Amino acid sequence: MEQQTTVLVVDDEQDIVDLMRDFLEAEGYAVLTAFDAREALAQLERNSIDCLLLDVMMPGQSGFDLLREVRERGDVPVLFLSAKQEDRDKIRGLALGADDYIVKSATPTEVVQRVKAVMRRYRRGGPQAERPRLEFGRLAIDLRAREVLVDGEPVSFTPREFELLQLLAEHPRQVFTRDQLYERFWGEYGDRHSLTVHIARIREKIEEDPSNPAYITTVWGVGYRFEGEPAR
Repeated sequence: MEQQTTVLVVDDEQDIVDLMRDFLEAEGYAVLTAFDAREALAQLERNSIDCLLLDVMMPGQSGFDLLREVRERGDVPVLFLSAKQEDRDKIRGLALGADDYIVKSATPTEVVQRVKAVMRRYRRGGPQAERPRLEFGRLAIDLRAREVLVDGEPVSFTPREFELLQLLAEHPRQVFTRDQLYERFWGEYGDRHSLTVHIARIREKIEEDPSNPAYITTVWGVGYRFEGEPAR
């Protein structure tokens, strides 16, 4: 029997917590709740959490601050669900390592679908069994361990950042259009800024000079391409 996916809903509004718990449980998820960052961290210590649905504006620590702590502990998928809808807030959330940023005007059904999409990407199988490690000079990608190493040192990646880098690295010299990447990783939902922010974050982590990338290059007016062939 497949183990239930556990979602931790973190929001200081009781109505939002109750609504999302009802919709997530109706889809078969186990749901834990917290009303501030301190309580959320306690839940993460006590329980095995598969995904976080996280508010930004909370008493005490903000959701942005909580995400920083979560990312220091691991790569659990995180989706923001926030009333803050300005582009700068979305960009900040994604840049800090969130896998998605949803505005609270979205319907509960849409939120659940985006949780499902993140979890599908996180658990998707692939060619890992056939080719467990890709190496490109100073960059190595361990597909089984879902780990990225630069100059032999592990670098923290969010699930979506890893999936995006993996796709590009498994198809060197192939140009992926922005639309192709967006549709694959965000589907019909999401914000078009998301892809640009994620590419920038990956470059900051793997490139010696992110402003002049050697691995992920921009094909102007089209999309992105991974340069180089993996070591045999």
